[in-house]
Amino acid sequence: MTLAPSFPTYDDAELVVPAPAAGPGNWAGAASAVLVDGTFWLTYRVRRPLTDGRGVAVVLARGEDGVHFEPVCEIPREAFGCESFERPALVLLPDGRWRLYLSCATPNSKHWWVDSLTADTPDELPFGERRAVHRGNLGVGVKDPVVVQTESGWEMWLCHHPLTEIGHEDRMSTHRLVSKDGLRWMDLGEVLVGRPGRWDARGARVTTVLPSGPGEPRTVLYDGRPDAASNWHETTGIARWTGTRLMAVDDQPISSPHSDGAWRYATAVELPDGRTRLYVEVARPDGAHDLVTVLLGERFPAA
Repeated sequence: MTLAPSFPTYDDAELVVPAPAAGPGNWAGAASAVLVDGTFWLTYRVRRPLTDGRGVAVVLARGEDGVHFEPVCEIPREAFGCESFERPALVLLPDGRWRLYLSCATPNSKHWWVDSLTADTPDELPFGERRAVHRGNLGVGVKDPVVVQTESGWEMWLCHHPLTEIGHEDRMSTHRLVSKDGLRWMDLGEVLVGRPGRWDARGARVTTVLPSGPGEPRTVLYDGRPDAASNWHETTGIARWTGTRLMAVDDQPISSPHSDGAWRYATAVELPDGRTRLYVEVARPDGAHDLVTVLLGERFPAA
C-alpha cells in the first residue's frame, strides 16, 4: 500500500467532497489547491457516468482548515462548448489576480485542449478573461496541466495523449513547458513516460510537485496505469528530477483498497508548519470516487 514509511494510505484519508452519486463513473476529484493568507482555495472536477455527461462542471471552493469547504462558484462545461472537463489548475498571479486553467474535451473526438480564465478574485473566475493556452494538434490531445511559479516565470507539466492510433488514445506521457506570463508556453519536450512491463507501462502523468527545501531533490507524484483496461483508475508513484528528465524511484504505487483501486490526481499544499496536505481522488467500495485529503507529517524522504 505505501511507498515509504511516512507516506499515507487510504486509512489516513479524510473526506473533503463526496462523489455526486453512488456507483462507478461518479467522481469528485482531479483537484488543484492553493493556500493564500490562511485560506485554502480548492478547485475540482465533478464527473458523472458516460451515460450522464462525463465531466460536467468545475467547482471552486474555499475553506479555513483544509478539510471543510464551501463552494464559491461553478463553471459548467457548456460555457466552454466542450464535451467534458478534466483536471483544472488554480494559481495566484504575482499581481494578485487569479487564473484557472481548464482541460476541455473536443466534442465527438479523443482530442483535448487547455484554456484559461483570469479574474481579480476567485469568485469572478467564471466571468474572467478567457485565453487559449494549448490547443494540442491533430495528432496530440493535451490536458491535466500542473502549473508552478518559478523564479524566472512559470513551469507547466502537461499530459500528452497521442491520437495517431485509433483505440490507443489513452496512452499518456508528460511534457515540461516554461513561460514568462503563464499564457504563452515553450515546450521543452517529453520528460516522463511509462516503463514497459511495470505498473505504469501504459503512461505516466505528473500530478503535483512536492515541496522541497534547499539542496533537496525536486520530487513529483505521478499517475500511471499498466494497460488500457486501467484507464480512469490510475495509481500514484514517485519520480525525481534529474535535471533533464524525471526518473521513477519506486515500483510500489499507492492505491485504494476498494473497487477499481484508483488513487490519482494528487495535489500538494505546503502548510506553515512544514507539513504537506495532499488532496487525492480515491476509489471507494461502491466504485464511485471521492475527493479526500491526507497529511504528510514531514518532507518526503529522499532516496
